Amino acid sequence: MEAAIISTGSFAPIGRSQWLESSRTGAPLSPSYADLQFEKLRQNGSESAVDAHPGAAWTIVQRVDDIDARRANHQAQDDVAEGATGLAIIFEDAPNAFGYGLPAKPEALAAALHHIPLDQVYLRIDAHPASRASVDWLIELMRRRKIDPERISLSFGIDPATIFAGTGALRMSIKALHASMPQSLAHFFSMGIPAVLLEADGRLVHNAGGTEAQELGVMLASAVSHLRMFQEARQPLVYAAPHIGFALAVDQNQFLSVAKLRALRRLWAKVQEICAIPPIQAKIHAETSWRMLGARDLDTNVLRTALAAFAAAAGGADTISVLPHTLPCGLPEERARRVARNAQLVLADETHLSFLGSPSAASEELDILAASLCEAAWEEFRQIEAEGGLLASLAAGHVQQRIAATRSLRIERMRQEPRRIAGGAGGAPAVIVPAARRREPSADGVVFCERLPTIRFDEMLGEG
Repeated sequence: MEAAIISTGSFAPIGRSQWLESSRTGAPLSPSYADLQFEKLRQNGSESAVDAHPGAAWTIVQRVDDIDARRANHQAQDDVAEGATGLAIIFEDAPNAFGYGLPAKPEALAAALHHIPLDQVYLRIDAHPASRASVDWLIELMRRRKIDPERISLSFGIDPATIFAGTGALRMSIKALHASMPQSLAHFFSMGIPAVLLEADGRLVHNAGGTEAQELGVMLASAVSHLRMFQEARQPLVYAAPHIGFALAVDQNQFLSVAKLRALRRLWAKVQEICAIPPIQAKIHAETSWRMLGARDLDTNVLRTALAAFAAAAGGADTISVLPHTLPCGLPEERARRVARNAQLVLADETHLSFLGSPSAASEELDILAASLCEAAWEEFRQIEAEGGLLASLAAGHVQQRIAATRSLRIERMRQEPRRIAGGAGGAPAVIVPAARRREPSADGVVFCERLPTIRFDEMLGEG
């Protein structure tokens, strides 16, 4: 593959009618990642937590985010015993930790996963400042436990753009990052572990108030930046692409959330087509929205998260994580974690949502909405590409400016609605402290940018 193939000029404008036509005439998508993992376990005769819920076409993921590793381990063991088929490790300072998270140390990871059957559950590590190091921590843990890498289901969640936008800093220059990452990950590829290593995470954009199209556009730009890094290192993209995954947020707007998931699959398929990569279906992790949660009348959050989980399953997400309904008020206790877990178990065991996640189970209205999202997201992606790629756009503040404008419009519209947030109470709007101004690179190569805020709508409306 020629190095120039992934250029700004490769991604020509695509209109809504073209996206709509492609959705109706395109070839059927391949089975989802979760379907393949379940089939693999079934054929191997493995008895695992996945086998306990054969009706689910997705993996039920519980967060491991307690600041105390031993307490987190007790929670994780309980979750797996009671039906969870996956765990998400959330380390401190992760953009998606919401102020909590395990200590970012190998011993904390080992303690949190004590007695957890790593070859029988899906395990993901959310993007955090020490993401690359945590890969080695987990690989070493598996080595000590003598676990066959081919029998595990993993996502390491390395996403430099999420760390950059979520923390406001990169530990090295953008140029140095692009040059070093392929070599840094070469050992992993040589091990042949069937896992997601690089992730394109849009949850931060969503939780900062961005639109669905902005979230999709940023994820696509992140995924293309991953491909471009390997291309520039003259490594075959056909080997890198299967190790790229996506993470997005789903909220109580079910119709829009389902359309967003379907749009993401079409967008990724188009990128692969342009890059001459054999088509591989997007591997998608969906997490319920942080920004939709309210801090007052917490029981209303139970319904919001259930609706969001329904949308994620209906949209065909491979893995789903439900934020506990009490999270805005502190680390969730046992009951809140149980409610989050059981919401998915009910959907998995007592519905046929896996049928809705099939590409053949489409409706005309969903097709039109997904095509509209594809068109808008593609233009956002092309804009980011024109700005030099996602990391360069973040460094210059372009992405942040567009999201801030969207957030202001959302809040203004919500303030004009008679009933803004169910269960909320009136009050003065919260003061949003502006992110620190962008600074020039320091002598040691650290690059800074304006940090994207993670903030709930009830906080912005003064109802939190």
